[in-house]
Amino acid sequence: MLDSILNVSGTADISEGAFFLCTLVSFVLGLALAGIHMYKNHCTKNFIITLIILPAVVQIVIMMVNGNLGTGVAVMGTFGLVRFRSMPGNSREITSVFLAMAVGLATGMGYLALAAVFVVLIGIVLIVFQTIPFPSERQQRKELKITIPENLDYTDLFDDLFEVYAKEVSLVKVKTTNMGSLYELQYEIRMKNEKSEKEMIDALRCRNGNLPIICGHFPENREEL
Repeated sequence: MLDSILNVSGTADISEGAFFLCTLVSFVLGLALAGIHMYKNHCTKNFIITLIILPAVVQIVIMMVNGNLGTGVAVMGTFGLVRFRSMPGNSREITSVFLAMAVGLATGMGYLALAAVFVVLIGIVLIVFQTIPFPSERQQRKELKITIPENLDYTDLFDDLFEVYAKEVSLVKVKTTNMGSLYELQYEIRMKNEKSEKEMIDALRCRNGNLPIICGHFPENREEL
C-alpha cells in the first residue's frame, strides 16, 4: 500500500500517467495542508497559495533529479538560496512550509499513499493541539512600551510597580526618540491580574511624567523558531 508507483532505484523514464497522477495528488495534499494551516490561524492569501503549489513544485524537481547526485546537490543549494531570500515567518508558517516540502518529496518519489497518510496523521495532531487550551494562552504575555525623559535612569525606575502588578517582566529593547530627548522602553510582561492593567498604567503615568504608554499583546510574527 505504501510502495512507490515509480522506479526509484535508477534513472528510469517516468510515464505521463504517473507524472499527472503524482501532480494531482500533490495539489490535493497541498489543499489539505492549506486547510490545516488556516484552522484557527490568521494567514495571507499569498501564503495559502504557496502552500497549495509548493508540494507540486518540489515533486517536479525531485522527478527531474531522479537519482542524479550532482543535480540533487544543485537543487539543495537552490533551496538554500530561496530560504535566505525570503522573509522570516512565525513558527507555524515555517512548520507548514516544511510539511509541504516533505509531501512534495514523497509524491516526487511516487509514495502517494505514504504522503496521504502523512498529511492525515500530521493534520490530526496539529488540529488536536491547536484545539487544546494551553496554560500560556489563558494568561498571554503583553508588550509594554513606556516613554520617559532622557534625564531619568530607567534601570530600576519601575521595579516597585512591576512587583505589584506583574508576574514576569523583562526589558526587551531601549531606543531613543524625538531627536534623542526621550527614551522608549519596551518590556515583555505577564500580569498577575488582567483586570489591574488600567491601574498599572495610571501608576506608570505618574512615574514617567504622563508621557505615552502602550500596552498590548505581542504580535504573532514574534513566534519564531
